Amino acid sequence: MNTKLIAKNPTAHHNYQIEDQIETGIVLSGTEIKSIRAGKVNLKDSYAYIKKSEVFICGMHISPYEHGNIFNKNPLRDRKLLLHKKETNKLIGLTKQKGYSLIPISMYFSGSFVKISLGIGKGKKLYDKRQDLAKKDAQKQIAINLKNKQY
Repeated sequence: MNTKLIAKNPTAHHNYQIEDQIETGIVLSGTEIKSIRAGKVNLKDSYAYIKKSEVFICGMHISPYEHGNIFNKNPLRDRKLLLHKKETNKLIGLTKQKGYSLIPISMYFSGSFVKISLGIGKGKKLYDKRQDLAKKDAQKQIAINLKNKQY
């Protein structure tokens, strides 16, 4: 199936060490899917949580559809994620461990369905973030030097 990226969470890999990923579906209303097709989604401050063995996403902003009138929903409402019972139980077990969180990494179309890539990650400390930035800068400098040298 072909996939088309809708939105990406820019802070997911910066703030968390992603150890596992899982693909989930999401429950949406009609006007929300129209806004998503227009690309009006923000995953920046979003996270997922488990309540009564169901997984919800919180803080994801889907802008109201301009022509939706009374059918528009609250842009920041919690939305249910669609997972099998086995996957939900696995996530419950992992999030009970100290420091693990559920972070939406990206949202994309898989065929005609909207899917969310949900990451299971552990929060990074400040020194880990600095280390990653230093590595990134070193790789960039090496690439520039190799380009300028031209064998």
